[in-house]
Amino acid sequence: MLRALSSGVSGIQQFQNRLDVIGNNIANSNTVAFKAARTDFADAFSQTLQVSSASSSGSNQAGMQVGSGVITAAVKNIFTQGALNRTGVGTDLAIDGDGFFVVRDPVSLTEYATRAGDFRLDSSGYLTTNKGMRVQGYITGLANRGDIQVDAQFAPATTDPLATMTTFSIARDGSVKVHMSDGTEYQRGVIQLQRFTDPQALLKEGDNLFSGIAAAGPLGGASPVPANPGTNGLGNIESSALELSNVDLANEFANLISTQRGFQASARIITVSDEILQELVNLKR
Repeated sequence: MLRALSSGVSGIQQFQNRLDVIGNNIANSNTVAFKAARTDFADAFSQTLQVSSASSSGSNQAGMQVGSGVITAAVKNIFTQGALNRTGVGTDLAIDGDGFFVVRDPVSLTEYATRAGDFRLDSSGYLTTNKGMRVQGYITGLANRGDIQVDAQFAPATTDPLATMTTFSIARDGSVKVHMSDGTEYQRGVIQLQRFTDPQALLKEGDNLFSGIAAAGPLGGASPVPANPGTNGLGNIESSALELSNVDLANEFANLISTQRGFQASARIITVSDEILQELVNLKR
């Protein structure tokens, strides 16, 4: 069997993987805070025909190897920041700089990281994702960490007992401030962020969520502990804004063209190998 045939097959397989990644990037070009991915190739196992060695005359004998194709070494997410877009919606949040929001499933209590800040307030006042994951931060007098809730609880003692919450605002440092009908304003909680030394260890779970927080080197180490925005290398929070996808369509279409040509070239290798094998079979007629 010709080695070139196997190399051509491996080329088709890996270019198909790259095509899948490019297609996913283009499909998510308008997804909130989506992070594009790229495919890195590496050469496959090489068969050694001759080992390099030194001869008696002092000159070196070069080694000879024949490669067996290509493999996909990695599919890496590109965590550069996307552009920020003003929306005018108070529950829309964007991170200007490094960091991720931490959200928790209220049923399984599993925590995830996300850059997508298209949040909403549910019927109980919890700040949640569109799928109901609750945003994490400091609550109850800034003494405990838990689900961020925007309501009139823990109002100062000087607040009118009949006063109700009218509006709320979220500052760049993550502070959630509640405004009461009697003019009282107080801090209800602080949205916290998490950052990672190895974000490539994060796994996409769909719905703009990442799992694998512990493996990605979070703040707090083995017991991940988020921090306030603007500290520990974290960015600040921009209220009434969303981060756009960081997909560069011009670059993706350029990669699409080169991937298509690489696929065609690999297919041509298979065709040529087939013609050579056909000639060998036809040697004896």
